[in-house]
Amino acid sequence: KSMRPSHKRLFKTFVKKAHKPLQLAISDEVDEVCERPYDGEAKVGDLRGFYVWKFKFNRQEYLIAYRPPPKEVADTVSELEIEFLVIDFYKVGSHENFYEDLKRYIKDEQP
Repeated sequence: KSMRPSHKRLFKTFVKKAHKPLQLAISDEVDEVCERPYDGEAKVGDLRGFYVWKFKFNRQEYLIAYRPPPKEVADTVSELEIEFLVIDFYKVGSHENFYEDLKRYIKDEQP
């Protein structure tokens, strides 16, 4: 079952400002995440439900924060019922202030 990415504003802004080689690397990593969404690091506490995928680009580590559908939902949906499931990609960036910025964004996004 393939998952379809959905990019939040914070994610899109970072990608737009990044140079082309990094944009392509991020795109490749997003494809990987969509193939194996539960291979990322599951977060706990106030980031429960989120996963973080790490990758290196030009010797710099980057993190991608995303929220896939709960595993039990993904496992029970049959091919006939639904064409794809959506993964929300929230943030991509280097480790510095990554989690603080993510938490602030999530809080600001709440209605």
